[in-house]
Amino acid sequence: MSKRRIETEVIHGGAMPMILDSVSMPIFQSSTFAMHKESSYHDLKYIRLNNTPNQTVLAKRIALLEDGEAAVVTASGMAAISAVLLSTLRSGDHALALQGLYGGTHTFFSDELPGLGIEVDFVDGNNPKEWANKIKDNTKVFYAESITNPLLEVVDLEAITKFSRDRDLVSIIDNTFATPVFFKPLSIGFDVVVHSCTKYLNGHNDIVAGAIIANQELVQNSTAMLNHLGGSLDPHACFLLERGMKTLPLRLRQQSHNALALATFLEEQPQITKVHYPGLPTHPAHERAARLFGGFGGVLSFEIEGGAQVADELLDEVSIPTLAPSLGGVETLIVRPAASSHLGMSAKDRSAMGITDGLIRVALGIEATDDLLEDFAQALSKRGSVAA
Repeated sequence: MSKRRIETEVIHGGAMPMILDSVSMPIFQSSTFAMHKESSYHDLKYIRLNNTPNQTVLAKRIALLEDGEAAVVTASGMAAISAVLLSTLRSGDHALALQGLYGGTHTFFSDELPGLGIEVDFVDGNNPKEWANKIKDNTKVFYAESITNPLLEVVDLEAITKFSRDRDLVSIIDNTFATPVFFKPLSIGFDVVVHSCTKYLNGHNDIVAGAIIANQELVQNSTAMLNHLGGSLDPHACFLLERGMKTLPLRLRQQSHNALALATFLEEQPQITKVHYPGLPTHPAHERAARLFGGFGGVLSFEIEGGAQVADELLDEVSIPTLAPSLGGVETLIVRPAASSHLGMSAKDRSAMGITDGLIRVALGIEATDDLLEDFAQALSKRGSVAA
């Protein structure tokens, strides 16, 4: 049988044999399981050890979606990121990290790792000469995102994998925004993929979860670290994530359709000074994104004349989007990143990344496209003329 397509794998991949004729995977609401003379501590079936039935089935399915050898699910996206970094970096090591990372990831690199004796340099994802200048004898990791948050950059991912491979670095990429529906980083040479499954994989804004996907050795190392950190995903959250994943391709295509339509509309409005969305031909990395990805995702950001005050007024005037952090759910959400996802960063660091106080990020849901466009049109009309 030929390799099954992602629409099939999100429903059937990694499934256990049917249990008591149940079509859906049951929730194994048990923290511990009977022993069978296991020889390794990490083989004991226990929720914190990330190997119970709900965790195992979910991990197998996510590994299949990303074309990875193995995976482990975690209690949040940051649990995945911290576990993989702390399993590959030690005191005295050095890491390269992309400029413009998600705020929580940036803060982990800038504030937490140095306290553990790990050096970090943030680099321009399109400047290999800078990478070569910043690399050291103790560099172990290069960390990137497939599409950055919130400026929607698509950096030279292929160059990052080649640079890392040539220098024996572990290349790690957060694929939350693109998802395996549109992009599979392992196929172009990345070593590790991480996800905030809270977002698109779950798709319903009702759990937090994460995942690490890589070869067996890297996943085992990350799992061993995770087992000690305690960031395990509970069985009910596993059930909700598995259920949510079944509609991932359907949801994401509508979200991406909505994002492109809204980005195109906003780009035509005189009040909007800049729109960030890789699906637009005007995006500086549009050709790269079109070549690497099967779609451009459901998130965009834009700048409006008048800065933070006018941006906040617009947030109040749209009626369909909810003013809330996160993304990837069926509901459209809207925020100012400077007051949400990147609030924990200093104003200086935000400015260096290009995140202004007036930047607005929209995470599109699956609502009717025309309703969303009409809503933004009425909100913008209160600030001035609106182009048809």
